[in-house]
Amino acid sequence: MRRELGQLLVLTALGFTSLPTMALESDASAPIEIAADQFELDDRQGTAVYTGNVDMQQGSMKLKAARVDIQRADDGQVSQVTAKGGGGERAYLEQRPAPDEAIVKGWGDTVIYHAAERRVELVGNAELHQAGDTFDGAYVEYYLDSRRVQARSSQDGDGSGDGRVRMTLTPRNASEQSSQ
Repeated sequence: MRRELGQLLVLTALGFTSLPTMALESDASAPIEIAADQFELDDRQGTAVYTGNVDMQQGSMKLKAARVDIQRADDGQVSQVTAKGGGGERAYLEQRPAPDEAIVKGWGDTVIYHAAERRVELVGNAELHQAGDTFDGAYVEYYLDSRRVQARSSQDGDGSGDGRVRMTLTPRNASEQSSQ
């Protein structure tokens, strides 16, 4: 039974190999590997839901969460990946933007990847580490191609958050020296 479930997970993952993930060009052509305690696939709706200790990897991209929902567009391309933390743990995402760059890491109660826009939203207890810099807030948005970051203290942008956005910016020469 366990072997059959593992084979089914692999076959399901192969159906999503067109996921145009972040950054490294080789990532987009790498197979997606997903392991979870259980999953549900609705091919007509273009959705797959993985639950229970979900580990997903494609090339340098790694995603860990309690639940991952994958939505495909009518053309079969992955349009959105939504990961949710659980049990006090946040969802986690990492990827190497380029072979010579440090890994970008993100955490949030919810992590949403918009494939067409190549944009990641970290929602609730959001944290992003990029090239020695850190960004914390209720909501952090990261644009993969431009490496642009937006953060705010509330999830809906109305300023009603109970905290402030926090940033630690590391001078580029200091971060380059520390990575060598």
